[in-house]
Amino acid sequence: MIDETVEEISEMQTHSSSVVAVKAAQALRDLTDREYPTVEDYLRSLDRNSSALRRANPSHASLHTTQHRIVNTVSDAEPDDVAAAKELTNEAIDDVIDSVESSKDRAAARAVSEIADDDVLLTHDFSSTVLAAIDDAIEAGHSFEVYVTESRPRFLGRKMTRHLSDRDGVDVTLIVDSAAGHFMPEVDRVLVGMDCIVDDTLYNRIGTYPIATAAADNDVPVTVVGAAAKYVDGAFAFENEIRPLSEVLREPADGFEVANPAYDATPTHLLDTVVTDDGVHEY
Repeated sequence: MIDETVEEISEMQTHSSSVVAVKAAQALRDLTDREYPTVEDYLRSLDRNSSALRRANPSHASLHTTQHRIVNTVSDAEPDDVAAAKELTNEAIDDVIDSVESSKDRAAARAVSEIADDDVLLTHDFSSTVLAAIDDAIEAGHSFEVYVTESRPRFLGRKMTRHLSDRDGVDVTLIVDSAAGHFMPEVDRVLVGMDCIVDDTLYNRIGTYPIATAAADNDVPVTVVGAAAKYVDGAFAFENEIRPLSEVLREPADGFEVANPAYDATPTHLLDTVVTDDGVHEY
């Protein structure tokens, strides 16, 4: 299961960073079904497999923090035997999953007050937290028109569009990424998720920065929603992922280069609010 999860994360079969963190945590349960001669062997295996999961996507802060949390919880407890180490692992996994899911739910619930008075939203990429926030707002009696960018080259916005089109109270329009500025004068608020915020920079799916700049030029507020754990300090060095050129071109690149970064950097001064499970941060 661990190898399959590593492959799934590295190939971006799972897009939401919170979902990635949960799946990676669950994958470590596989170790508790294996036999180890000593507790030291078990702890080495736990650390090695957790490192493989983290390396699958070096840009996901929540993946890194949750994996470190599981490994450190087990190692710091200095278990006497393999059975105790396995029990600690399962408890740590349960705790991490509960923390990730409850943080997302609380952040989404807080975001409702930010979007309650808006009629037209624009969102980018696929974010399970953004989707949850819109669901909570619909349940509270609100309705929206939502523009969703395709989020090329993986077309992650198409997944978001399909989810939103199933909701009563949402009229959704899928647009090409380069049309965001064209539609921005009609938008009341840009609502996006986040991979992480490090110091004064939001790292999120490529295309977020030009959307934030277009919003600023049109006086449209930008709200980011995500777990407080995605606010990270200098202990986490964000590493952008350069995706395969095959995602952009089917034929070989003959005589030219293809650049396909997965994320871009948006200065937080272009944001209006960041909503987390801890509260609303204004910029």
